[in-house]
Amino acid sequence: MATTLLDRTRSELTPVRRAVGVALGPAVGWAVWVSGPGWAAPALAVAAVAGVALGAVDRRTHRLPDAVTYPTTAVVGALLALAALVDGDAAPLLRAAAGAIVLGGTYLLLHLVNRSGLGLGDVKLAVLLGLVTCWFGWSPLWATAVLPFLLGGTVAIVLLVARRATRSTAIAFGPFMLAGAAVALTAQRLLAG
Repeated sequence: MATTLLDRTRSELTPVRRAVGVALGPAVGWAVWVSGPGWAAPALAVAAVAGVALGAVDRRTHRLPDAVTYPTTAVVGALLALAALVDGDAAPLLRAAAGAIVLGGTYLLLHLVNRSGLGLGDVKLAVLLGLVTCWFGWSPLWATAVLPFLLGGTVAIVLLVARRATRSTAIAFGPFMLAGAAVALTAQRLLAG
């Protein structure tokens, strides 16, 4: 009997269920703090919760399940559209859509150049992160574009120096993408006062 996408995702999420459960409260608290008072808070909270799950799964399996990424992107997009409607300001939504296209497109190009370096899961996650970070401005998007490579590169160098990895060791990139976005949004919030 063929394994369905939902079954595969369930099998990937089950081993990390406890770690994800522990991190959910802090993730939602961080999302509400970062977004500040406003209608974007639910969208960022959904993205943060999904990010916790995606990061845990990717660290373990080197996969970012479509069954998490696709619905999260759709729900976050809908919640941001609702926030724009309630606020009466379409500019952040249009900027967020542009950010999703820019970051997702950049990752797609990187994937096409080196398919073994970045997977399509990373491309799909980039769309979500572009959507979320660019809602808050172009600066968080640019930081989200650069920080994962700095963080991932630093960890890779440390692992090489410590002889815990070789040049051919695969390292999950999703957690660095998520960490880069979190750092970018946190910095944006701190700078905004």
